[in-house]
Parts: sequence; C-alpha cells; structure tokens
Amino acid sequence: MEPIKVQSEGGLNVTLTIRLLMHGKEVGSIIGKKGETVKKMREDSGARINISEGNCPERIVTITGPTDAIFKAFAMIAYKFEEDIINSMSNSPATSKPPVTLRLVVPASQCGSLIGKGGSKIKEMRESTGAQVQVAGDMLPNSTERAVTISGAPEAIIQCVKQICVVMLESPPKGATIPYRPKPASTPVIFSGGQVRADPLAASTANLSLLLQHQPLPAYTIQGQYAIPHPDQLSKLHQLAMQQTPFTPSDRPPLPSPVPAGLDASNQASTHELTIPNDLIGCIIGRQGTKINEIRQMSGAQIKIANAMEGSSERQITITGTPANISLAQYLINARFRDVAAMWNDPSSMTTS
Repeated sequence: MEPIKVQSEGGLNVTLTIRLLMHGKEVGSIIGKKGETVKKMREDSGARINISEGNCPERIVTITGPTDAIFKAFAMIAYKFEEDIINSMSNSPATSKPPVTLRLVVPASQCGSLIGKGGSKIKEMRESTGAQVQVAGDMLPNSTERAVTISGAPEAIIQCVKQICVVMLESPPKGATIPYRPKPASTPVIFSGGQVRADPLAASTANLSLLLQHQPLPAYTIQGQYAIPHPDQLSKLHQLAMQQTPFTPSDRPPLPSPVPAGLDASNQASTHELTIPNDLIGCIIGRQGTKINEIRQMSGAQIKIANAMEGSSERQITITGTPANISLAQYLINARFRDVAAMWNDPSSMTTS
C-alpha cells in the first residue's frame, strides 16, 4: 500500500489503495448480475475496483483512487451489504438486524498505529464512530498482513474507514509487505519423479515453466524496477520454493518479530548451509540488499552469502543462530522464492513485492 500524498484546499485528498477480504457470496453480491453492480459502483464512485481471480473461498477486492472516491465506493459496498441483510431477513424469523461487516487487509507494520498506545486509538475510533473495530492478532497465512474487521451500521463503517485511512497515511508501512493471497481450492499436482503436492501455485508455475522452457531466454527480464525470472528459470525457482520448510503456516511464529530464544529447547548457536543457483540469488538479496536484510531482521539469524566462485553456477548461503532462528530464516527464504514466482505469474502484484 503506497499512498501518494497530495494536500488540497479541502483538506485530506490523497490517492491510495485499500484491500478488502470477502467471502464468495459477498463477492457475488458486489459483482451483481452480469457484472452490473460493480460496473455501477465504479462509475458512480470514480474508484478503481478490482476483484482477484481464482476459485477461492476468499477473494481480495482492491479499491484504488482519491479518498473521496474510495469513501463513496465503501459507502456503496456497505449499503449493498445492508440491503442483502434486509432481504435475507424477510425469509427469516430473526427480529434483530445483524450489523454490516467488512474486513480490511492491512500491513502488520501499520496495525500498531491503528491500535495506539494501550489500545487508545482503536478505543477512540470505536467511541467516535459507533463501529466495532477489531485487529487480528495473527497475520494472514504466508503474508505480513492482518485482517481488520469493522462492524456496524453503514454510516458508522464509513466514518471508521475514513479514520483508518488517516492513520494509515500518517504511519506508512515499514519495510516490504508480503501481500495476502487467498489459496484456490487445492487439487493434487503430480511432478516429474512422481512427487505429489496439493499446491495450486505449484501447478501454475510448473506448467508455465514446462510450456516455455525450450525458449532461449535470459535469466531475467526487467519490467519497471523489478527483475523477473523468465519461465525457463521458474522450474528451478519453484523447486527451491517447495523445499521442505521447518514451519507450516499454522505453527510458525509471527514474521516481523525475531524468535525469542527462550521458546526453543536449545539456545546454542548452530550453522546451516544452503546452496542457491547464481541466477536466482538476486531474489534473496533484493534491491540494494533490502530483502536479505529484512530476512535477517525477521528471523534474528546471521546470514552470509558467499562470493561467486569462478566456474561455479551456485552460491552458498550460511545461516547461523539458534535452531528456531535458522528454521525461520529458511522459511522466509523459501517464502521469498514463492512470492517471486507468484509475482511473475501475476504482474499486477509487482507493486507490492
């Protein structure tokens, strides 16, 4: 989320992007018959409204534009959801109307500002708008984003969204954000050698690689400021990304905080070595070393990348720290490969990587 700050005479007037997490039924309501509802929302609000593709239980709805356009779009979504609730109640014995609920997806590095010292900011938002606001304690799987749930009457939700936007503009995200991508309904994928994985990203990446692997392409192409691996590199990239990772999304600790040493049975430092192809090492290092520094900070491990050896097509990475530090560093390195592979398949996501 990278707002472009512009101050106008009327006060806050900026261009920004807000992401919403919706269930399939909610998305259907927003799209409407033959896409008529979302088309009208786009035209009336002036905001860009994009809905993520895929056969997923959850979808990401991205709203981009000047703040006034974003607030109009939010109002239309909130009132549409209220209309759906009223219609559902006509066939139900329930007498009390449930609140409208929206879920924002916010970089975890901004959530502290939303909560405030001792919960002061979130309390102020609840009291001044009448909406209920909750910030999830855990990050969404394979991301550095959290869900922020807003419930209440449409008018309360709109006021609350305005306040959240102000806070997010005043406190931009720190470091890189790994965006949450809902997983499609998984189907088993069989790779060469008989390995079976229920991983849809694996399927799309591997199939794309197989289709294009015979084309004589260089390792990377430059799209804007990003160096993106060509398809003949994706199979190698994917193979590394899918290596057994010590943490699963359900049991790994939150990413931005180094693992406290006391959580591991052994606090003694040890060393682990990885071998990475030369042409993929840039994925881990990042521009001016930003990615490797981020992994060092998140994991609490020391990570050294050996210089390229003449005649060798590989580089050695040495990870030093407690077993928990090393495991988290390995997870983050593999997650980086997955993220780059996904970014290649979805160029629209490049602004967040």
